[in-house]
Amino acid sequence: MTEKPGTVRRSVRSFSGELWTSGQRKGCAIHEISYRACFKPQVPQYFIDRYSKPGDIVYDPFMGRGTTILEAVLAGRKAIGNDVNPLSRMLVEPRLDVPTAAPVEDRLDSIRLAKHGKPDIDLSMFYHPRTLQELLALRRYLIERRDGGEEDRIDRWIRMIATNRLTGHSPGFFSVYTLPPNQAASQDDQRRINKVRKQKPEYRNVRDLILKKTRRIISALADDQREKLSDALDQVVLLTRDARDTDQIMSNSIQLTVTSPPFLDIVDYAKDNWLRCWFNDISLESVERQLTKTRTVTEWTDVMQAVFRELHRITKPEGFVAFEVGEVRKSTIKLDDVILPVGASAGFDPVNVLINVQRFTKTAHIWGVHNNVRGTNTNRIVLFRKKPVLFVRS
Repeated sequence: MTEKPGTVRRSVRSFSGELWTSGQRKGCAIHEISYRACFKPQVPQYFIDRYSKPGDIVYDPFMGRGTTILEAVLAGRKAIGNDVNPLSRMLVEPRLDVPTAAPVEDRLDSIRLAKHGKPDIDLSMFYHPRTLQELLALRRYLIERRDGGEEDRIDRWIRMIATNRLTGHSPGFFSVYTLPPNQAASQDDQRRINKVRKQKPEYRNVRDLILKKTRRIISALADDQREKLSDALDQVVLLTRDARDTDQIMSNSIQLTVTSPPFLDIVDYAKDNWLRCWFNDISLESVERQLTKTRTVTEWTDVMQAVFRELHRITKPEGFVAFEVGEVRKSTIKLDDVILPVGASAGFDPVNVLINVQRFTKTAHIWGVHNNVRGTNTNRIVLFRKKPVLFVRS
């Protein structure tokens, strides 16, 4: 049985302030891929530096765009990532095997991005007709290569970049002005956006935008960063499993977990990724079935309890779990208070709660979110430690 929140909370110290910022260390360009509710690379870097050493295994059971995985690799650690959403692996794996720009350009030039019939859904509110034809041709090419077993590292890179460029709010995306790139508006919502802004989709050159983003990422990568990513390619394990059941991970093997789980039903990952699922020929219904939605704190607690039991199994004695949560229901519920007894009942010792108060983010400004008033604009991370093994002399 989980203890009452206040019982554990009173014995755990909290530290609040600007503990890590983007100014402390510029994030590696390899992170320039958007995913809903992802955290900054400075978050996992803070814990990786303090609670692991080179060669240790770092894990993220809800890896999203792979921030923890990539930061672990760049810090000389081994990494295991997991996410029940198959889109996650598609976004992470290619960035562990970064190509040069030349073969990407050659491959794009070899694909006939010409007229290719009509889409199976109406996307005219997002794309200029010529842009849509190019996207349809690229989509068919990538699906045929994957399903035919011919997909290679260049195809996977192009798929990853194209998936990330589908919609956004600047000319660097394929679409007309819309929501930030980590989520897609519905067709009806986009029609309303177009009407309010008095806009219509302009032509975007799919090939040129993919190549531009590719060159931006590659040119910003330092030689040692590229080398670390390449060296780790064969050692990183990426899973597509329920975080409560990861039997492919050995018991007592993980030194550090840094993760951020879904916060109740605040984010609808399937709905936000409907267009990405379409482009990659992934059944949205299958994703919705696999994703666990919790609408009450009790439901969320039950799911997290099972996750923590699994984390306790795979964590080394004296290993750590850094679990990022936030405020929900207009800041009336602070999930760090909820997760503390969950971790403790799974067998972990709560170490402390770190509350990083952030300055406004670009996305916060877009949504009109006021810092610490609406939304989740603080990182609230509960740090746990697995108890050491005690040897008793006979």
